[in-house]
Amino acid sequence: MAIISSGPLRAGIIGCGNICNAYFKGVAPFADYIKFTACADLDAARAKAKAEEHQVPKALAVGDLLRDPDIDVVLNLTVPQAHVEVNLAALRAGKHVYCEKPFALSRRDGLKVLALARKCKRYVGCAPDTVLGGGIQTCRKLIDDGVIGQPVAAAANMLCHGHESWHPSPAFYYEVGGGPLFDMGPYYLTSLITMLGPARSVRASAKASFRTRRVTSQPLKGTVIKVETPTHLSGVVEFVSGATATVTMSFDVWRHHLPLLEVYGTEGSMLCPDPNCFDGEVLVWKPGDKDWRRVPLTHCGATGRGLGLAEMAYAIRRRRRARQDGGMALHVVEIMEAFHVAARTGRVVKLTTTCQQPRALPAGLPLGEIA
Repeated sequence: MAIISSGPLRAGIIGCGNICNAYFKGVAPFADYIKFTACADLDAARAKAKAEEHQVPKALAVGDLLRDPDIDVVLNLTVPQAHVEVNLAALRAGKHVYCEKPFALSRRDGLKVLALARKCKRYVGCAPDTVLGGGIQTCRKLIDDGVIGQPVAAAANMLCHGHESWHPSPAFYYEVGGGPLFDMGPYYLTSLITMLGPARSVRASAKASFRTRRVTSQPLKGTVIKVETPTHLSGVVEFVSGATATVTMSFDVWRHHLPLLEVYGTEGSMLCPDPNCFDGEVLVWKPGDKDWRRVPLTHCGATGRGLGLAEMAYAIRRRRRARQDGGMALHVVEIMEAFHVAARTGRVVKLTTTCQQPRALPAGLPLGEIA
């Protein structure tokens, strides 16, 4: 079992794909809380290359990283199908673990991770941490301050024509456990929970408009992918607060004019920034306004991937709940799973999980500080 030393927590990365570069860059301002000390990947050469590129002391095999007593936290950046397996292995090794989204591909598997975390008395956290950035945190503050009154509804829309035109290996986006909802849904649903609190039920429809996809990106240009999961999903999420959100996630749409994320209140409306980003423009409209009014960000928007990992490290040190904890991540997984169940059965699906709405970050924190 890892013994946490004084100073920043020591993190080991499992999975050295492209996203790890963003974590190395994003964690850098939070060196007082977290530092990377090891890399591991199924491809040993890749782990070695990333360790050398980012001056990480160790490049290890996955098993060796899990056994390393000098690692306190595992950052799980593996493919979605491996998230649960690696999370469980890290917890069994006595490590805290922070995972890329999605937390799991089913509620049942997510519950296994949380049960083991409780048994081992270890923290589990999960992306996306974009909700801790200046954009969504400003929106949260405006809601908490009553600027648009009581939220009554919201709209969340992510529509594009899939990833085969740019991603170097897009097949897993069309496998079971993939699709637009499990790929991009966590950004939108986590933002909605951050602003509105936990959800109560889901109703939805879903389909796959194209049976196959042809890759136009390199190096697999011309490869035909079989579509095994719904690629266009629309639904309504009802929140415990009474607010409802219409949600559309699609890989079947060439272009659209829909807002990415809006919240509608009893006293006004708010246009939120892209929940896949940490900053962005926040606009508010209230009765009497001639047009949307831009609201300056109240929180730092200059951060990046890894803010959630640093915040969890801060929470571990202070023995308090992390904002991006496993409970919220599991709730997001069940909402996404409920979309598929509701679409398949034509019924309203009542959720069995809930979570605590994460505490808002204090306004005005400079880059590199957490409270």
